[in-house]
Amino acid sequence: VQLQASGGGLVQPGGSLRLSCAASGSFVSINAMGWYRQAPGKQRELVALVSSGGSTNYADSVKGRFTISRDNAKDTVYLQMNSLKPEDTAVYYCNADVSRWVEGNLLWFAYWGQGTQVTVSS
Repeated sequence: VQLQASGGGLVQPGGSLRLSCAASGSFVSINAMGWYRQAPGKQRELVALVSSGGSTNYADSVKGRFTISRDNAKDTVYLQMNSLKPEDTAVYYCNADVSRWVEGNLLWFAYWGQGTQVTVSS
């Protein structure tokens, strides 16, 4: 299973970016999908989560500015980021809880994308 993230870049404060992350490979289903970020010198933190049914959760710092969504038919999660601030600068990682058959057992695994850099600067 691979998660391929894209959409990062350099944007001015107040600007917008849209991140995408597509899952590929052999798996049965995907439960929660989410986005995390890690700024230099800081721990990785949760940005937003979306369940398979569409329920969402956001970090307080991004509520009202970021929107997470998913397309289950495409096994893809998106993060629309508006009103970006310099403190949003970080490497953004997508994450997915994926079920796979392993030796006759249906097991759940957490997978991570490779990370995409978001830089908010004038």
